[in-house]
Amino acid sequence: MYDKLIRIVKQIVQIDSDEEKIFLNVFSPKVIKKGDFFLKEGEVNNKLGFVVEGLVRYFVYKNNEESTLEFSKEGEFIAEYQSFLNQSESIQAIQAIEDTTLLVTDFEGLQSIYNKTKNGNLIGRIVIEFRFGHLMRQLLSIYMHTPEERYIHFLKTFPDLVQRIPQYHIASYVGVKPESLSRIRKRLADQNS
Repeated sequence: MYDKLIRIVKQIVQIDSDEEKIFLNVFSPKVIKKGDFFLKEGEVNNKLGFVVEGLVRYFVYKNNEESTLEFSKEGEFIAEYQSFLNQSESIQAIQAIEDTTLLVTDFEGLQSIYNKTKNGNLIGRIVIEFRFGHLMRQLLSIYMHTPEERYIHFLKTFPDLVQRIPQYHIASYVGVKPESLSRIRKRLADQNS
């Protein structure tokens, strides 16, 4: 379980065996069942997770409907970073789409990594930049692309997740109702046949 976390960290920077032990000491296993929450809207995000197995989605409530912002899968870190860093109430929720196994640390654990490892701050910066890039692409897509273009972008961005994510979550991510997504999918299928 921890080997996946260490492998991802080593893709970012080199760490020695003493630094590996720091990661092993600050992260603890946690399982979230399908449909359960890592974080609910209005809670303070006081933990950072690393997805070992499974899949989660980030969403907000807009006009009493869920609007999916992003998905995170195996090998990715999860948190509502604004809430985590500022210790403020979250406007987002993070929910498991599948049974999900995580390694979790808290704010103090992350600070320990930053302070006790040679490149801890660099690791944090790169993880945040990765998340920021994903969210900016999604935000720009909402303003610049049609729903059909956003769906094509989803297919290119998450080809390995298409069969794992329910269609109504994909529709929410694209910004349409499920029946509209069905029409988009049919149109694309007709064009490719």
